[in-house]
Amino acid sequence: MGKRTVHVSDFSGKVLGSADEAVRIVVLEHPDLVAGPVQLEAEPREVEAIDDAALDVAILEIHDDPDGGEPRRVVVTASEFDALATDVPMSQLLRTAERVRPAKSTRRTERIDYATLEHAGKPHRGRVTEEEARLVRDHLDEINKRLADEGIRQIDPTDPEHAARYGFPSPA
Repeated sequence: MGKRTVHVSDFSGKVLGSADEAVRIVVLEHPDLVAGPVQLEAEPREVEAIDDAALDVAILEIHDDPDGGEPRRVVVTASEFDALATDVPMSQLLRTAERVRPAKSTRRTERIDYATLEHAGKPHRGRVTEEEARLVRDHLDEINKRLADEGIRQIDPTDPEHAARYGFPSPA
């Protein structure tokens, strides 16, 4: 017995002839995007219009919080941004402006406590404690909803690996 993978355009629902016909599109930012980037598949002709519709934009961070809070991220058309430069052309201003160096990472790695409702059930390399397993068994629906909202695989008690990991009865 073999398996066959059928590729379908996420845009039109049309069945694609082969994987070679599928164009992969990664959506990095969108107002309706909740849990990080997602990928879609489409026919090449379905995405041709994207290049035609593409805008020349400038993506800016505005650091206006005197307390050093998070900057605001703004997207404007390149022509609107260019119009802000009245003394010298924006192209010249950008060539001569001070370069921004990436901030040194001062982030310390925090240990995640998987024995809490906030993190229980998330995939991790470590051993599942009895407390995490109990939380998963007792709050499976709530944890699966959180995992789905975060775009993480859900826990299936009928999956032998999940059953063993979280102490569910072994599937027959």
